[in-house]
Amino acid sequence: MTKVDIISIAKALNLSKSTVSRAFQDNSDINPQTKERILNYARTLNYRPNHYASQMRGQRSNTIAVVVPELANNFFTQIIQGVEVVAKANGYHVLIFVTDDDLNKEKEFVTSISNGKVDGVLMSVTGEGQDHSYLAGIDFKKMPMVFFDRVYDDIPLSRIVTNDYQSSFLATEHLIQMGCVKIAYLVVNKEESIGKTRYLGYRDALLKYDIALDDKLVVNCTNSYEDNEVIISDLIKHIHPDGIFASVERLAFSTYYACNRLGVSIPQDLKVVAFSSLQIASLLSPPLTTIVQPAEEMGREAASLLLTYMEGNGLYNAPQEVVLNSSLVARVSSLKS
Repeated sequence: MTKVDIISIAKALNLSKSTVSRAFQDNSDINPQTKERILNYARTLNYRPNHYASQMRGQRSNTIAVVVPELANNFFTQIIQGVEVVAKANGYHVLIFVTDDDLNKEKEFVTSISNGKVDGVLMSVTGEGQDHSYLAGIDFKKMPMVFFDRVYDDIPLSRIVTNDYQSSFLATEHLIQMGCVKIAYLVVNKEESIGKTRYLGYRDALLKYDIALDDKLVVNCTNSYEDNEVIISDLIKHIHPDGIFASVERLAFSTYYACNRLGVSIPQDLKVVAFSSLQIASLLSPPLTTIVQPAEEMGREAASLLLTYMEGNGLYNAPQEVVLNSSLVARVSSLKS
């Protein structure tokens, strides 16, 4: 079968390649009858031009990709909302890619879009502690990338993060001030950047108040609500903490489920604080004390920074780290009864 492309169409219609190209680009600098003739001929051949290849000719796709680990967490949906505000204001579309915390999916997404499908990428990473050397093959001058929230420390790219250490310190200190002396730290992966940083805040708050660090109170959980309910139930039954600091939102939910099943009263028997951007946290029973990250602001800041790089203002010269402040919102789940 003869290959159909701009060159073959130009030859068949006895036109120049540039004229055919202008027709597909909807360029006004072409005779309308000639344009219609070209498009009609292309339709008879079922030919559609590869607009993504225009990136190779110095043109833009006017699209930003946002790569996130999940969408079930309200935090990421709020970030995307912030990105879309900035993108829309600057004439860009947004594509969402969800990795499900799978490094292979992340690698597949980023590699596939690096051929010009998007003009830039915002990413909250999933492969911490694993081999993410695939990024070494990405030309970030052609496709700028900015990390947000979860980052790769060994990749010299700009990132937008929150003050996780200080927020975790304050959350733990709050539980101590509410009378807790046996505080459990729930984490999905203590070795990841966020889990590690939040652990350090928890640890240092205990040290400040001369509370011994107990490894049995640092509990590794999973991404499964069912598994976490079992893990947290065992913690409550056998270790008997009087406070729980959940480093991510889903662990707070599993704590509520476990307490309900075991007949443990919050906050009388167990006080709970969690990182969460859940807008209905105040409607839970009891209302949940949360560390609220400025999710939409993070999305806006990340998109704005990415746009400066896409305009050619340099990516490697001086990678930036923008740190946004979270806030502790005290509710019934952590207060003295």
